[in-house]
Amino acid sequence: MSEQLEKKVGGKRPGAGRKPGSGLYQESTTVMRVPVSQKAVVSDLLAAYAKKQQRQQYRDDLDSPQGFEQPGLHVQALALPLYQSKVPAGIPSPADDHVDRRLDPNTYLIDKADSTFFVTIQGESMIEAGLMPGDKAVVDKAKVAVVGDIVLAMIDGEFTIKTLAKQPNGHPKLLPANASGKYQPILIQGQMQFEIWGVVTGSFRRFR
Repeated sequence: MSEQLEKKVGGKRPGAGRKPGSGLYQESTTVMRVPVSQKAVVSDLLAAYAKKQQRQQYRDDLDSPQGFEQPGLHVQALALPLYQSKVPAGIPSPADDHVDRRLDPNTYLIDKADSTFFVTIQGESMIEAGLMPGDKAVVDKAKVAVVGDIVLAMIDGEFTIKTLAKQPNGHPKLLPANASGKYQPILIQGQMQFEIWGVVTGSFRRFR
């Protein structure tokens, strides 16, 4: 009986120990001997590395836009033909009876020129909202943002464009529009510097 007990006690058990990829660094670990005097140094280096990795993921989620621009000061009014929605795809007829009305793209995109600016979309975090890399997002800083708006926000000194939502505790959160899982919601915590710079009211792009 004692021999059977000795066989069951000690040794490596199947399935025992920490699961691979379940630790702080999400990968397998190994044992390493370091001088006692350097233990704190190594621990600090590992902590700094972990923070760097977290910061990189945070920046990836921000997907910061670039290229801030303002509308021209002296923009000539345009009155381009807007064809009726019943016109089929293809080259519409230039006949006047197909023209519904005249449209000025400037007034269509811009409510107030003195409070509007443009930013260039850089990443793919909002592609399912129609904001593609290279698009110009139209931002109106005079509009008050409400839940559900796409906003330009600054978090800890970096810009991002996301959909405004709320956490259960009432704090804001910013949602991406990309179902790939590459981008995570950004939860605004008390220690973060958070400010909404404006509401995205539209966008435009050129194909050639």
